Amino acid sequence: MIFYYELIRTGYWKKFKIYEGTLNFKQVKENTKGKYTCEDCDHNIRSESIKNFLISK
Repeated sequence: MIFYYELIRTGYWKKFKIYEGTLNFKQVKENTKGKYTCEDCDHNIRSESIKNFLISK
């Protein structure tokens, strides 16, 4: 049996699932009142941060 949390994506108000065994699942389990994003948004934020860091140097 796979456990998951169903959350609402910050900014888009669409639901997404976080499955057991991932880092996000552990974070949500520890702090259910936090703001979380889906994997696609996490990837986009990380990519933009790296790009901006490299451009600024």
